[in-house]
Amino acid sequence: MEAQVRAEENQAPDSARILILDYGSQYTRLIARRVREAGVYSEIHPYDMATEALAAFGASGIILSGGPESVGGDDSPAVADAVIDAGVPLLGICYGMQALAAKLGGAVESSSHREFGHAEVDIAADDSLLGSVASAGRPLKVWMSHGDRVETLPQGFEAIAASRNAPLAGMADYERRYFGLQFHPEVTHTENGQRIIERFVHDICGCPSDWTPRNIIADHIERVRAEVGSQRVLLGLSGGVDSSVVAALLHEAIGDQLICVFVDNGLLRLNEADQVMATFGEHLGVNVVRVDAEQEFLDALKGEADPEVKRKIIGRKFIEVFDREAERLEGVEWLAQGTIYPDVIESAGSDTGKAHVIKSHHNVGGLPERMKLKLVEPLRDLFKDEVRQIGRELGLPQELVGRHPFPGPGLGVRILGEVRKEYADLLRRADDIFIGELREQGLYDDVSQAFAVFLPVKSVGVMGDGRRYDYVVALRAVETVDFMTARWARLPYEFLDRVSNRIINEVPGISRVSYDISTKPPATIEWE
Repeated sequence: MEAQVRAEENQAPDSARILILDYGSQYTRLIARRVREAGVYSEIHPYDMATEALAAFGASGIILSGGPESVGGDDSPAVADAVIDAGVPLLGICYGMQALAAKLGGAVESSSHREFGHAEVDIAADDSLLGSVASAGRPLKVWMSHGDRVETLPQGFEAIAASRNAPLAGMADYERRYFGLQFHPEVTHTENGQRIIERFVHDICGCPSDWTPRNIIADHIERVRAEVGSQRVLLGLSGGVDSSVVAALLHEAIGDQLICVFVDNGLLRLNEADQVMATFGEHLGVNVVRVDAEQEFLDALKGEADPEVKRKIIGRKFIEVFDREAERLEGVEWLAQGTIYPDVIESAGSDTGKAHVIKSHHNVGGLPERMKLKLVEPLRDLFKDEVRQIGRELGLPQELVGRHPFPGPGLGVRILGEVRKEYADLLRRADDIFIGELREQGLYDDVSQAFAVFLPVKSVGVMGDGRRYDYVVALRAVETVDFMTARWARLPYEFLDRVSNRIINEVPGISRVSYDISTKPPATIEWE
């Protein structure tokens, strides 16, 4: 059986959709999420998207993102003729505004007064995009990030916003429904930025709010049924959010045609394997084949301490076990994966989504070349928060759909150095106490990711009148928006004190607990 990318990609519903052309901004992905939060489907594509593809997309409106370049440079990206010829409303943000102005005959120049960070703009009270988003007579607080600015508006435009250092901080051509904003409405630092996005997609582009969890589920079920027909589908169920939602969605769509293989590699969290089987096998009635492969993984990892080598060993062993189980199944024609939209974007090597490439390590860690299954990826057009939303709508428990990220190699990269069963068992119990207390104290959802790390070193401790010489664990909790950068979570001292005492008292073999206060960068979130 050989994995191959299917010929036809998943398509979004044939309803209103916003095209976002990426000029390299760090906020491009955020624009897409804001549009979807307004109930409208959106996709990110490169600014130089092929003319035929742009026309075939059928956009109800187009947003031009910001970017790091200067308009007018030798290699600076421009607005394509196809964008203008599309005949739909346009919104240029930061560089997108400057590029649009230059394309239509305006002038853009470097400013001696750059604006980076918080700023205030005065807005036109009667403007259809910005009017009334701030209290009457009060400036709008926004987030700026630019060195260049529009000096002369193109013909047909008028100014709709002005800041101290950018007299033309917003522009509009009402007849053609073209708009430009020098500031970033997509970031939370901009006051009422979401309302501005909603004004554009709803009032100006005329898009209804039909991108909802219920509609998404109905549409995706219809597409899966049309694509798969009566054939059987195989899914490698990991117990993570993405594969769990795929399992629930496919079960809703095709019932017993779905077969899940759950590989228990011995590197999961405490009782996680039993929880997966209870949730999917017993409560949802999903056909799940459980494979107990703990000893196989431990044997393969014996004596290996290098983090990257450990990852490769775990990935190869998973493929081996999964492939062995798949060979025993008859009549399977499709392989399901939990690929989500950020995977599609990142697989293209940038935030442009220029190519729909499957990540070789996604879910099953890179499939054997002899595996010849057609690929179905029901979630490939969804962001993580949307995946969680439809998981809830499908009836999955909040403890599952709201859980923190867990690395593919599991505890294999949270045990520093060689992986041993003794270490994994100690770490499981310590991690369970930490996560359990976060939930109990109402702190779990306040942090983006939390976990314990096992350190293969011993430290002297005292219990009663006795001396202990046992292992050390480190606790890690971070706050982040995009996981590209992160700061350590300022958990209450009383909480950390309670967790530390519980771990040392309840987990024989651990004598010391530390708390990781490293930021990313320079540190990574995971230790390995």
